[in-house]
Amino acid sequence: MRLIVASNNNHKVQEIKEILKPLGIEAVSLKEAGISIEIVEDGTTFEENAYKKAKTIYDITKEAVLADDSGLEVYALNNAPGVYSARFAGEECNYKKNNEKLLELLKDMPDDKRGARFVCTMILITKEGEVIKSVGTVEGVISKEPRGTNGFGYDPLFIVPELDKTFAELSEEEKNKISHRARALENLKGLLEDYFNKRA
Repeated sequence: MRLIVASNNNHKVQEIKEILKPLGIEAVSLKEAGISIEIVEDGTTFEENAYKKAKTIYDITKEAVLADDSGLEVYALNNAPGVYSARFAGEECNYKKNNEKLLELLKDMPDDKRGARFVCTMILITKEGEVIKSVGTVEGVISKEPRGTNGFGYDPLFIVPELDKTFAELSEEEKNKISHRARALENLKGLLEDYFNKRA
């Protein structure tokens, strides 16, 4: 099965490719599919954004499309940055500026109030137009300073308590076993099996 990953984020596409490869699913990026488009993510939820991205690409290609919208929810900040995770520090920001803003907002926050979770909502539109939704989450704590050099986004600040390591201190293989995206894809795998069984 081939599907197009509706994202221009190379880190994200690579992560999805690695996780889907053992399932025999060929994931291709928008660039690899010859599509050059910027989709405005103006939804108020991860699901709205993921659906908009998937539907836009599906309408163009009529191929199976997988889109995700994911982000960080910090409980002490009323679940911010949430859907604004990628542009938390402004439209022209980068990972570093986003992390700096988050640390600044939490600088006086005690350890027991630094809880957070990563959320990933995936929408798969099959070749036949059926919509399949999957959600994955992982709980953690926000570090007081960046740790680790792997990963991207908020990975250097997100500590997985049971490992006492940030996502950026984990190898790609370790992260891909426990990340919110991995959990959403694992759930999606079960939903896809149901889908294929129904069609058998």
